[in-house]
Amino acid sequence: MLRWKSSIAVLAAFACQLPMTAQPRMHLTLAEARRLAIQNNPQFTAARLNAAAAHQIPAQYRANYSPTLYSSLTGVGADAGSRLAAGALNNPVVYNRIGTGISLTQMVTDFGRTGNLVASADFKAKAQDEITESTRAQILLAVSRAYFSVLRAQSVLTVAEETVKARQLVSDQITALAESKLKSTLDVSFANVNLADAKLLLAQALNDSQSAQAQLAAAMGLPNESSFVVAEEPLPDPLPDQQKTLIAEAIQNRPELKSLRLEQSSADRFAKAEHALFYPSIGLVGTAGFVPTGDATVPGSYGAVGVNVNIPIFNGGLYKSRGAEARLRAQAATQNVNDLENMLTRDVRVAYLNASTAYDRLSLTEQLLQQAQLAFGLAQSRYELGLSSIVELSQAQLNLTSAQIASSTARYDYQTQRAIVDFTTGVLR
Repeated sequence: MLRWKSSIAVLAAFACQLPMTAQPRMHLTLAEARRLAIQNNPQFTAARLNAAAAHQIPAQYRANYSPTLYSSLTGVGADAGSRLAAGALNNPVVYNRIGTGISLTQMVTDFGRTGNLVASADFKAKAQDEITESTRAQILLAVSRAYFSVLRAQSVLTVAEETVKARQLVSDQITALAESKLKSTLDVSFANVNLADAKLLLAQALNDSQSAQAQLAAAMGLPNESSFVVAEEPLPDPLPDQQKTLIAEAIQNRPELKSLRLEQSSADRFAKAEHALFYPSIGLVGTAGFVPTGDATVPGSYGAVGVNVNIPIFNGGLYKSRGAEARLRAQAATQNVNDLENMLTRDVRVAYLNASTAYDRLSLTEQLLQQAQLAFGLAQSRYELGLSSIVELSQAQLNLTSAQIASSTARYDYQTQRAIVDFTTGVLR
């Protein structure tokens, strides 16, 4: 009966895992993962839409150059010959009438204000394009890091699985020797402790692998995908010896810096537009129409054309304050550019050092693994000959596992750091 219940439990556990194992796994290369991210990530779509919206603003300012034409229909009922006595300075006589007409206004010049507003909006729209490129680079970096994290987690998982098998074998051998009175129960306890530690490592590695795949799915904009088969990527070329070349590339290529420079140009042109508020504006006004019915004193048709010259005289210091604000914001934009250049220089140097260290770890971890394998082999031989204790063998096992993890992950750490270098220098596109 107990055996039957145990079989049912095993089948139930297998049934619970069946949907996950039956789900097809998506095969990916790094290039394919990046393509899917740009295609599906909502952040990039939102950035492109914001850029498209920004390009509509110059057309709004540019509309001031075009004439404005509108039609009117007016109906008035009033006491015959009545006059407005208060509320406005205009023709006070009001007559019964129904009138229709068309009015036209055309700006002649505002002494450069509209032109500067258009130029400022153009720079802002181009800055938004660079923000889109920055978003694209950030998404590609996130995908690259997630991709190599998956490879790293899978390599650790492989080491953990092999470690469990190896320590299970050692535990079984020592247990058999202990049953034959050739080893002590203390040796069995140490072997079982090492086996339990390896199983803990395996559980954590499995969790890390699933978490890395979830992060990769989110970075690609495919949150419903849960399992991937990722292909190995070749190691990139070694870094150049000089950091100055990379710093120059970052100053020239980073879209964030291009965006701030365009924002600075936009602020300068906007300051000029605000200064133009002190100048007069000249416009043409024309209107024409007819009155189909109305008081006898109202003509049946009308038409007029005129010129409006608006000269600012006094507005409580409004224009002066707006001009000062625009100049100060333009100066602040200049300082923002300088500050970002400093931060980019720092980021490139830090990324360069991290990548260089990761590259050096490739050979160092390989040497560490070789020495750990040699030490484990010697420790195992000494233990089998009875020349050492289980403690020495256990320490050799721990050192070997640590060296295997370091060696298997060093490759992906370097590839991740190189992706960060490409991002900081602005070549990750």
